Amino acid sequence: MPRRAYHLSEPATRTTSVVFASPHSGRDYPRWFLAQSRLDEVAIRSSEDAFVDQLLEAAPAMGAPVLCAHAPRAFIDLNRGADELDPALITNVRPGGHNPRVASGLGVIPRVVANGQPIYSGKIPREEAERRIERYWRPYHRVLQSQLDKAVAELGEAILLDVHSMPHEAMDAVVQRGQTRPEVVLGDRFGASAASGIVDRVEAAFRRAGLVVARNSPFAGAYVTQTYGRPARGRHAIQIEIDRALYMDETRIRPNADFDAFKALLRSVLAELVEIGQRREERPLAAE
Repeated sequence: MPRRAYHLSEPATRTTSVVFASPHSGRDYPRWFLAQSRLDEVAIRSSEDAFVDQLLEAAPAMGAPVLCAHAPRAFIDLNRGADELDPALITNVRPGGHNPRVASGLGVIPRVVANGQPIYSGKIPREEAERRIERYWRPYHRVLQSQLDKAVAELGEAILLDVHSMPHEAMDAVVQRGQTRPEVVLGDRFGASAASGIVDRVEAAFRRAGLVVARNSPFAGAYVTQTYGRPARGRHAIQIEIDRALYMDETRIRPNADFDAFKALLRSVLAELVEIGQRREERPLAAE
């Protein structure tokens, strides 16, 4: 099993209601899991949000916590519900109502990675699925809930920014329609998971950095935004998808030549995002 479920980097002093999370950048692959898989060590990482945790490293020094998974997405998907069990993969699971994520092999214990490549040669025991949920899914979501509760208690609201990466090819259809390729996609479940004013400010921060931003297409948000986004209660959740080609070689899953420059650019974006959740008296003053 992976050694830890998550890593939480907390600021010395919390100054913002913003909480950053990266549920898919975990890369602690157990050797037995790799041996069990039919995929090689590169292919199994194809659905991983590689290096997103590194892109967020500056946030704690700005006053915001960052929660990152250790367990990889191919092992357990923390952006799915604990009950999204796939009967085509897990023994002793009865088919339930139609769930398109589970049907496509992307339940809480994924059956496939990118491009529908099967992870396993056969089924896994239900006991194994439940063990992963107990050891990794539940601890991650407990600490995520705790961080949001702290933000509400200390600053009156919580703004969860759930950061992901998307394959460059995910936007090919947009380009084919003659539109500009989005480099960032914000998902607020079409307005259900966050107040529009907050989403507007998040979008503006990325646009000021020169990035092309779209909303809710093709990624509107999944379990995390659906579960934690309650804007009427002062709890906002936005999924952020960033084009992997901006900072990594998708084929070899390595940082590309632009990685350091993009990380520096994103640092300026993070500073603006953190400011969204600051009390007015704590926000930096603009030059007169």
